[in-house]
Amino acid sequence: MEEEGDKEVNEEGNVTLAGSAESRWVDGSEFDSGSPTWSLLDNEEMRQGFGSVRRRLVKKAKRVDSFDVEAMEIAGANGHDSKDFSIWRTLGLAFQTLGVVYGNMGTSPLYVFSDVFAKVPIKSAVDVLGALSLVIYTIALLPFAKYVFIVLKANDNGEGGTFALYSLICRYANVNLLPNRQQADEKISSFRLKLPTPELERALNIKESLEKRSSLKTLLLLLVLMGTSMIIGDGILTPAMSVMSAVSGLQGEIPEFGPNAVVIASIIVLVALFSIQRFGTSKVGFTFAPALAVWFFCLGFIGIYNIVKHDLTVLRAFNPVYIYLFFKRNSRLAWSSLGGCVLCITGAEAMFADLGHFSVQSIQIAFTCVVFPCLLLAYMGQAAYLLKYPTSAPRIFYDSVPDGFFWPVFVIATLAAMIASQAMISATFSCIKQAMALGCFPRLKIVHTSRRLMGQIYIPAINWFLMIMCSVVVATYRSTTDIANAYGIAEVGVMIVSTTLVTLVMLLIWQTNLFLALCFPLIFGSIEVIYMSAVLTKIKEGGWLPLAFAAFFLCIMYTWNYGSVLKYQNEIRESISMDSMLDLGSSLGTIRVPGIGLLYNELVQGVPSIFRQFLSSLPAIHSTIVFVCIKYVHVPIVPQEERFLFRRVCPKDYHLFRCIARYGYKDIRKEDHQYFEQLLVESLEKFLRREALEFAMESNLNDNEFDSVSVRSRDLGDLRAPLMQDQRLEDSGISTLEEGLSDEDPSLEYEFSALREAMESGFTYLLAHADVRAKKDSWFIKKLVINYFYAFLRRNCRASAADTSGPRMNIMRVGMTYMV
Repeated sequence: MEEEGDKEVNEEGNVTLAGSAESRWVDGSEFDSGSPTWSLLDNEEMRQGFGSVRRRLVKKAKRVDSFDVEAMEIAGANGHDSKDFSIWRTLGLAFQTLGVVYGNMGTSPLYVFSDVFAKVPIKSAVDVLGALSLVIYTIALLPFAKYVFIVLKANDNGEGGTFALYSLICRYANVNLLPNRQQADEKISSFRLKLPTPELERALNIKESLEKRSSLKTLLLLLVLMGTSMIIGDGILTPAMSVMSAVSGLQGEIPEFGPNAVVIASIIVLVALFSIQRFGTSKVGFTFAPALAVWFFCLGFIGIYNIVKHDLTVLRAFNPVYIYLFFKRNSRLAWSSLGGCVLCITGAEAMFADLGHFSVQSIQIAFTCVVFPCLLLAYMGQAAYLLKYPTSAPRIFYDSVPDGFFWPVFVIATLAAMIASQAMISATFSCIKQAMALGCFPRLKIVHTSRRLMGQIYIPAINWFLMIMCSVVVATYRSTTDIANAYGIAEVGVMIVSTTLVTLVMLLIWQTNLFLALCFPLIFGSIEVIYMSAVLTKIKEGGWLPLAFAAFFLCIMYTWNYGSVLKYQNEIRESISMDSMLDLGSSLGTIRVPGIGLLYNELVQGVPSIFRQFLSSLPAIHSTIVFVCIKYVHVPIVPQEERFLFRRVCPKDYHLFRCIARYGYKDIRKEDHQYFEQLLVESLEKFLRREALEFAMESNLNDNEFDSVSVRSRDLGDLRAPLMQDQRLEDSGISTLEEGLSDEDPSLEYEFSALREAMESGFTYLLAHADVRAKKDSWFIKKLVINYFYAFLRRNCRASAADTSGPRMNIMRVGMTYMV
């Protein structure tokens, strides 16, 4: 939303961009219709004609916002998949992925065949070879072909998961329904064009359809929220299933070890697992990775041993004809057994969801060189054992262990089961963090555990919630068979969501050939739908549990998003117009007393309505007011000299400024308030000097002397000069002008003296105690959601950054009710 105040006070300028070596499609929201046009195509290309493509590429130019500078300054941190490591660093991360990403998939040999053959009795070699062939090609097609080579490339700044795909789509099409979406929040990556192509035409059609239809925007958001909810539900079932599968192996070795002992031991292991999460993914990964490496090589060794000793003909399962024979022989039972077969790929989504903790190359190397071959050997070894001992299906894993190796393998299996849970726990943390960043989850405390990898995080509240729910599931179901009935639904559901979103990325962003883009959902989507049809038959047998978890988290996320959007829209509508500010005069209709007031709000543009409450409630207002917006950017640390961005809101005699305070994810928010205030004043002084310098430059330099960027502007509040001029001006000339500014510009010296006087009188933090209520004429459901559910979430979520910024004795609050 364009700020009305800046239009009233500042004269209109224009920006002409030329000489770009690479064409760039620019989102129309970046520009204002009141400025001259800018075309990506030169006049000769226009005369040749490109029809509707050309018309959609020609946009209205708008002056460059000072806050867009931020996105350009951190461009190096915002490149897609920008994690560029040395070969040794990549190999080290690949080693860590064994302990974080692949634990879940690595422990699937504990229970896959036992669950498959619980539904299909083994009557011939076709049954075993058909089931093995199903497992082999399921792993080869979904985790290996789909995720390793395709989905991992659809990351957003190195982040994975359904929200990362949604964020990536929002970069290229204005489909974001979430609040406070500003151009300065991210370095927007739009279509990069050289010549119009049929793929570009199709991408523009899809983009326009998404942007014009609000129903499609809402549907896309609900799809993303559902996928995220299922990942969280999977994070509850995975630890329970993996740990119980390993511990239950004792039932065959220790006669006194009954179901109650399995439940108690499993809960103890789960509590220990969740208790160490606070040490961080990196430490947990290096701790668990050696054990998982031993586990995978153990799987490979046992598999080779069984293949050589029992039946080498098991290699026939690589022939997919046995899948056809398996279904022909067992018919409906074979279809029902797919619910057990899908357990071999549980945890595949973690490869993508955990991407923020690692890198694409490290995950690809680990899966291709270690995980995939070891899993194939493990399943082939079990199948070879079953061909000779078909009655061993219920305990196939432990029965197939060579004599004398049970206890070592059991210890390693128990450790591996604990580690298997780590994959979905880490994925859950990543998804929650992304949901909060996009305004779809209540604020929670996030602990960043790595300075080098910004994706490695720990969320205490979610960690303890998962621990409690896992313990409840184990104590309630008391059997791995019952948990397995619920296990596959969430995993397959997430895969279907990912397939849909990646297909959209292919068509909209990658501009893939239409035939290839459609092959992706036709091949992988068809497989996932078949598996989903099989696992949905288990709803009455426990499959309702992940759906219940998903529905619970979906309600929380959509309620938070819905209320936040309504609140932000209300703030935009109720923002104070510049006409009203000018009518008040420089005194703002009250008494101005020395001091600096820091008014915290969420708006990046416009005068917040809460300012009206302060003017009407207080007998006087500070001589200098700064509207502060706290914003977190995706860089580890923002240097102190780059912390603040300023703009003047009204004429100079009003002494009103807007400030965006930027923090990286490792920055400590609770700085000493005196240091914070001193840094803010120093930054404000730099802004005033830059403002005066720009005015002096405009007075002395010809506008046409710029090399590739032509700037005519009297919006003296912008801080775009350092970047927009691209350092083309001589430093000596700038220094000469700066040296003479203080002496030759009396207005600048007056502002400095007024600022120093205000600083000596102290700072006051002006905060709002907001209450969001539905309008009286709203529908009953809306009143229920806003007045009760959303209000409950607001009361119990973590306080915003503004509430913890200043000393308590210097904080002033006024009540503000938002009627939405």
